[in-house]
Parts: sequence; C-alpha cells; structure tokens
Amino acid sequence: MTIEKNVCENTAEIKLIGWLDTQTAPELDGEIKSLGEEITALTLDMEKLEYISSAGLRLIVAAYKKMNGALTLRNVSGEIMSVIKMTGLDKRIVIE
Repeated sequence: MTIEKNVCENTAEIKLIGWLDTQTAPELDGEIKSLGEEITALTLDMEKLEYISSAGLRLIVAAYKKMNGALTLRNVSGEIMSVIKMTGLDKRIVIE
C-alpha cells in the first residue's frame, strides 16, 4: 500500500492506494498516530483503495475516535462501501 498525506493547518488528508490489510495496517496506524493535537479533522481518500480487511476497518474506527468524530471517507468504491455498510460505520462516519 502507498500512503500520501497532506496537512493544511488543522486538517489532514490521507490518500490510500492499494490494499489495506493486516500487513499494511501498521503503516497507516503510524500515520494516524503521528497526527498532532492541532489536527482536528481527517479525510481518508479511498479512490485508489482496492481492498480493506478487518484490520483496516479497525483503523477507521481508531481514526474516528482520535478525531472525535471529525472523520470523512471520500471516493469509496462500491465493494469497500458494501463492507463499510455491513459494519454499520456508514451511520457514524461522513462519506462523500
């Protein structure tokens, strides 16, 4: 997986490219944990995310908690959206 992070003032955007699974989740976890207190909103751009496992879903929940709910998922594919809906995360997280 490739991660591209952009920070602008108090917001951050992380673009995910490839697979988010058990092997790649620690990299994203590190990026999320490295966000400072000044970051109050996070967007995960999933346009080029091909697959997400339960490890990836756990990171989405962790990011949601870290951002006190100020998390947005953008460009979610149909396959990944169906997984997100099965978990009920679509009822809590903003999806664009």
